[in-house]
Amino acid sequence: MSAALALVLPCYNPPAEWAANVLSSLQRLQQTLPAGTTVHLYLVNDGSTRGVSDADLQLLRAALPAEAFTYLSYPANRGKGHALRTGVQQVQEPLCLFTDIDFPYEETSMATLYQALHSQRCDLAVGVRDDAYYAQVPAARRRVSRLLRRLTRTLLRLPIDDTQCGLKGFNAKGRALFLQTTTDRYLFDLELLLLASRQPAVRTEPVPVALKPGVVLSPLNVRVLLTESRNLLRLLGR
Repeated sequence: MSAALALVLPCYNPPAEWAANVLSSLQRLQQTLPAGTTVHLYLVNDGSTRGVSDADLQLLRAALPAEAFTYLSYPANRGKGHALRTGVQQVQEPLCLFTDIDFPYEETSMATLYQALHSQRCDLAVGVRDDAYYAQVPAARRRVSRLLRRLTRTLLRLPIDDTQCGLKGFNAKGRALFLQTTTDRYLFDLELLLLASRQPAVRTEPVPVALKPGVVLSPLNVRVLLTESRNLLRLLGR
């Protein structure tokens, strides 16, 4: 039996044509999911100052059934973690995925996470990137990502060292755990896996995922990197 799926997308100053890309990606995702699976899009505008127009929202509302699209917005940028918690708090569906506004991962990868949850093998499905992913990202971003994976293995000893992949999913038990996170920006993923590691009743499964060809990831923002360094120290202190 198929299940309803929530898809939560955080949105901050998105690229041009993002709304059309969301619709085409949703269409491809729907084709990879089991027949009869309904997808409810939760779009969270994280205080964007540009890029989100009335025309974009009208395009989405015209293409999606009213019961399958929820738009949430607030005026000040709070960070990806905050945006996702805002969206996940509204989710009513039994299963939930989240990814980035540009849908950087293959829709087949998203469907694989869905299947892991739908089959009840796990409560938290965690996308894990391979070496092919790192060939497509800026050098500085690659170094920081690999350093964090090393710290995760050696200091935190988490069973999954790729905490920062932007594709994850959960059922109701995993959703409750996700809503316990407090990190507003990028290290909310690490906090989530730290919480999961301390609760044996929450079953976590790594799922290999693939980045779409030609996806261009932004370089690291130095200010964000400094903020996340402080968040990392806070989490390590736990």
